[in-house]
Amino acid sequence: MHTPLSHRTAYFQAAGRRPASLLHRLCVVLAAGLLLAGCVYPTQFKPGDSTQAVQAKLGAPFSVVKTDDGGERWLYSTQPMGREAFQLRFGANGQLQSTTQVLTAENFGAIRNGQYTEQQLLQDFGPPMEVTQVYSFKGRVFTYRFWDNNIKRFAHVHIDPQGVVQKLMFMDEPTPEPRQRD
Repeated sequence: MHTPLSHRTAYFQAAGRRPASLLHRLCVVLAAGLLLAGCVYPTQFKPGDSTQAVQAKLGAPFSVVKTDDGGERWLYSTQPMGREAFQLRFGANGQLQSTTQVLTAENFGAIRNGQYTEQQLLQDFGPPMEVTQVYSFKGRVFTYRFWDNNIKRFAHVHIDPQGVVQKLMFMDEPTPEPRQRD
């Protein structure tokens, strides 16, 4: 049964929840697309593979950025459930040059507060796991899941209303408490 958007919004508000944002829904669709792509992973491609071969197996990338040398940088993400995002760099000839996993503490640490924009964040890291708001900050918080030396972590990137990164925080992902046997 289809209900108007206003009814669905009212349902979520009554339940004390917010409906999923468009960006969050996009993240879910992207992750599902990667799963449905036949479990092909970006790291399975080798230098020299063509853009056509990669796109035939992985589908359209989340973002495409033109590089100074005439090539392109494509981004594929496993967010919201995964912990990896891959940049595939192609030369001007359309052949793969390198594949890099970009969700790392080092890469997040290179973000400069007050200089890095939301657009750059999405191009360089892909869609976040979730987008939230917190009482103590006027703006949105993009949360990314990633591995840091085999530790599950979150990177919380605070973006002001003008679309500029103002704060970056790291946090270990909470682990469930072990179940006690009675």
